Amino acid sequence: QVQVVESGGGLVQPGGSLRLSCTASGSIFSIRYMGWYRQAPGKQRDLVATITSNDSTNYADSVKGRFTISRDNAKKTVYLQMNGLKLEDTGVYYCRLGLPTRNYWGQGTQVTVSS
Repeated sequence: QVQVVESGGGLVQPGGSLRLSCTASGSIFSIRYMGWYRQAPGKQRDLVATITSNDSTNYADSVKGRFTISRDNAKKTVYLQMNGLKLEDTGVYYCRLGLPTRNYWGQGTQVTVSS
């Protein structure tokens, strides 16, 4: 059974930073990609950033230059360093694990940017 667990969310002031972590465990032999998505209240879940097995990255335009995604293959962990946080970055951040056969979602971690 595969599990995906996020951590690192919290409350931060505008301009602040947070680092999210997501660790996958279970019967995992090959990872195609890992990524972060977020869902603001009343809105759909949108892509924030992804990173593939060969470290190719993709970012939403709204976070380019502020967020950085990275991974530790040995730990099956992906990180999202978020700097220069804005009010509109508020939402639940979900980790997505892409395996050859299917994708898995974590339960999400809340990020609130507020003064």
